[in-house]
Amino acid sequence: MILPNVVLQICQVLCVLLLAPLLQGFILKAEERIQRSRGPNILQPYRDLWKLFHKQTVVPESASWIYMIAPLVAFTAMLIVPILIPVLTDRPLPQSDMGDMLGGGMILTLGSFAILLAGLDSGNVYGGIGSSRAVMLAILAEPTLILVLVGISLLAKAMLPFVVNHLLLGSVSTYWSPAHLFLILAFLVLLLVETDRLPIHSPTHLEIYMIDEARILEYSGPLLALLKWASMMKQFILYTIFCNVFLLPWGMSQVGTPFGEFGSVVALLVKFLLVALVVIVVETVQSRLRFYRYQEPLAAGFLFAVLAIVSSQLM
Repeated sequence: MILPNVVLQICQVLCVLLLAPLLQGFILKAEERIQRSRGPNILQPYRDLWKLFHKQTVVPESASWIYMIAPLVAFTAMLIVPILIPVLTDRPLPQSDMGDMLGGGMILTLGSFAILLAGLDSGNVYGGIGSSRAVMLAILAEPTLILVLVGISLLAKAMLPFVVNHLLLGSVSTYWSPAHLFLILAFLVLLLVETDRLPIHSPTHLEIYMIDEARILEYSGPLLALLKWASMMKQFILYTIFCNVFLLPWGMSQVGTPFGEFGSVVALLVKFLLVALVVIVVETVQSRLRFYRYQEPLAAGFLFAVLAIVSSQLM
């Protein structure tokens, strides 16, 4: 039995929607275990979302309509991207040609931009601090992302992630080429930045380290749940792009049967397990940096992306 393409696309969106908190729970659990602590249950993010959806929403008096609509924009943006990228199947689905990799990146940025505006609109001083710091990171992160997309497009001669996936599957020389390896390193740096794993971030409410937490500090109830859920989905999407398009393009369903889709979910979780462990180790072994040194890892990622483009032209 082969599932219809519409069902496959719905499955991809549901996979990101439902499994994103599981990935977050595993990362939090693994971090604590590496630091020899017990850590929260792997299902704790689901419980946190459930509690937030059942709490009251308190809106600051100084907030405008931007404060109310930002969580909806961020959450909706994260539901659109899984339509455009290979999550469970490696063949293009009917709606996957609505946008290429650059379009998917712009949708991800739209969600982050909405949260940035919400942090400024709340009127809280910490919201302004978090938004300004996020912009400072984006100044170097966004050009690096564009160069990574340009580099992989030069390799695949296309901007569709499905084409890149098939190229890496069918060409061992391309996979092990210097250009592709540099792109993996550049995207790994972006992954650390976009998922708040640089040693300048802190998941706690210490104002000296707050970035993303500061932007949503004034939110509560269901709106806060939407923002946290959107953040988890963004992390899941970035891991998916890194694994299925750049690093580990194997293990996805080719025909679209129920058994193949289930196998794709299992393979995806295994990939995430490996990448998450690497990210956690990289984050744990690094010493805490002062914020003004944020440009050092981002500059390294930018350099890797430039080297990838130069290498692709020399192949």
